[in-house]
Amino acid sequence: MFLDTVIARNPELVDVAAALHERGAIPPDTYVVDRDAVEANAALLAAEAERLDLTLWFVVKQLGRNPELIRAVADHIPAYAAIDTGEARTLHATGAARPGNLGHLVQIPRRALPELLAWRPEAVTVYDAANARAVSEAAADLGLVQDVLVRIESAPGAGYPGQDGGVPLDGLAAFAHAVEALPGVRIAGVTAFPCLLCDPTTGAPRPTPNLTLAVRARQALAARGHHGLKLSAPSATSVAALPLLAEHGVTHAEPGHALTGTTPLHAVDPHQPEKPAYVYVTEVAHTLADGRPAVFGGGFYPRARIDSALLPRTGQRLPVADAPAENIDYYRLLDAPPPGAPAPRIGDTAVLSFRTQIFVTRSTVAVVAGLSSGTPRLTGLYDAQGRALEPA
Repeated sequence: MFLDTVIARNPELVDVAAALHERGAIPPDTYVVDRDAVEANAALLAAEAERLDLTLWFVVKQLGRNPELIRAVADHIPAYAAIDTGEARTLHATGAARPGNLGHLVQIPRRALPELLAWRPEAVTVYDAANARAVSEAAADLGLVQDVLVRIESAPGAGYPGQDGGVPLDGLAAFAHAVEALPGVRIAGVTAFPCLLCDPTTGAPRPTPNLTLAVRARQALAARGHHGLKLSAPSATSVAALPLLAEHGVTHAEPGHALTGTTPLHAVDPHQPEKPAYVYVTEVAHTLADGRPAVFGGGFYPRARIDSALLPRTGQRLPVADAPAENIDYYRLLDAPPPGAPAPRIGDTAVLSFRTQIFVTRSTVAVVAGLSSGTPRLTGLYDAQGRALEPA
């Protein structure tokens, strides 16, 4: 999906990643991330958000919750949105950024609320009155009043399976009436997901019906007397999307894939300001009788939209076969090279670049710094949850 873009915009990353694998510094099934590019992308996003008077909460699930990359981003975007409790704890442990929005996709479990609320997050997202009541009780025990964002239920067909729930717009008044009576919370705004999606042909960010619902929900809450309401509109946040969000009155955005220059827009438009910042490195494990090479898996995300793999030893670009999401990605097949072309060998490096969510993979994450100054160096190896690993 992103291989053409990364070769055009960040060829040094491709070369360094291949060299690290060829000398055994990284194993197959490794994402190699350009820390300099991630930091530069964060700076671009922060500058555009400041110009538009938007606040950013950065997201790192797609980066494998990596502490080095968290610190690089936090130098420019000082607050985060944590999608679940595990991510919140990892972010908090770095000490690099403050909690912005917790419970953003996965609500905070009731028994974890005292711990996380003690960090004084700017906002906690709640899906219903029962969760708001739990937040209120925990906050009151701490002597706090916690700001909460109301998660608005997605419009029909505009949400994702596994992310069900939220307050329906026609139930907002009843929700607000119940929550306004709680002593430990204050309704501070609304959120929904996804609020933007990229056009499948042009890649351009477009509002979803969820954004319309969120705007209407904020208007309804304002009519009840709530003031200074936040409107957080996550998904497909990038430099190109920020003006669109500002036009709709959004106050907060949550960049994730833009930090690595890997939104769907970046796949079709290599001239976007964010620079592609990662590649996936694996190797040929074996070859089928018909000549198709199999590469080691572990990091092939089901929504990756992979098209081809580069084999640096021969310079070949081989198409990558589709694989059903219901199967474990022990291997992934490439097409056989054309007649007369060099045959892949066991151990050959393969470099790919595609959309991922590293935190749900089995992959290693290798962070490289110094690419922007021509002095690349491997600064650390981590697992997919951000835990440091011993060097290979």
